[in-house]
Amino acid sequence: MWRKRVAWLLLVVGLWTMGPPAGSAQEWARKMFQTLEHDFGVVVRGAKAEFAFVLTNPYVEDVHIVSVRSSCACTTARITKQWLKTHEQSAIVATYNTHLFVGAKGATLTVVFDKPFYAEVQLQVRGYIRSDVVFSPPSVDLGEVKSGVPVERKVDIHYVGRNDWQILQVRSPHSALKTELVETGRAAGQVWYQLTVRSEGQLPAGYYQDYLILVTNDRIYSELPLLVEGRIRSGITVSPASLFLGVVAPGQKVTKKVVVRASTPFRILSISADADCFQFSVPPDDAPKTIHVIPITFIAGKESGKLMFTIRIKTDLDSQMDPSLVAYAVVGGVR
Repeated sequence: MWRKRVAWLLLVVGLWTMGPPAGSAQEWARKMFQTLEHDFGVVVRGAKAEFAFVLTNPYVEDVHIVSVRSSCACTTARITKQWLKTHEQSAIVATYNTHLFVGAKGATLTVVFDKPFYAEVQLQVRGYIRSDVVFSPPSVDLGEVKSGVPVERKVDIHYVGRNDWQILQVRSPHSALKTELVETGRAAGQVWYQLTVRSEGQLPAGYYQDYLILVTNDRIYSELPLLVEGRIRSGITVSPASLFLGVVAPGQKVTKKVVVRASTPFRILSISADADCFQFSVPPDDAPKTIHVIPITFIAGKESGKLMFTIRIKTDLDSQMDPSLVAYAVVGGVR
């Protein structure tokens, strides 16, 4: 009898060391994603249509994304970053191949992980590609610009179908994006427009992506999205953009450095955080510089678990350009 019990115990231990049950393995991976599905809606043939499925590693262990595959050629996908440490982000970028297909199309994207455990997560995309409208170029590409610097781009719109087709309105996703629409031709069921897009204000720093909405007089599919994208450079940047302070014990002190840069010389006036567990070494009031290296010291309190803080840096430049960064810590090694 005792031999049977020992054999049963060894079997249970062996199964446990192989990893968690399949259901929980899938669940830990799914929890990292902000969303598991996306509807592109109605898009025109040839238009650029992309969506980033963002995921964040909330665990102490490193996460490794092995691959991603698509069930349909209407959608391709890529991984922006395969290895993720604690609190680091990646994205599965789904590209809807509007130049190859028309009509209703959808796909399942299967994301495969092998660390810390094996898991697969299915992401769903869908949409409808119409062939009677063409954008040229396929998106509004602002390029890489400094925030607040005016930029102008033009898009030609060509429609084939009804004689009375019209674009009634262009809705902008941001107050800094101004639009002007001019009808340039109409004949034999074809209509031509030229859309001018101007960036005349402060767009958010970093990679910017959003959609202008063209409202038409179509009865069913009345709205057409037009992608606007670009990389907006802030007047001041902080590196790293997010700061992982590490896995620390209560009372432990950790010091990290961040680099603050600007295109023109500046002074740092003050540094603050939304918690009293930080110590900052503010640079002395000497000659302005384009680069400052700032030591940031974190002293872990009694609260355990994953903690997040916001650190704000005030400079003598335009206050609207003052940078901030997010700092993370895992206190007590709690997962």
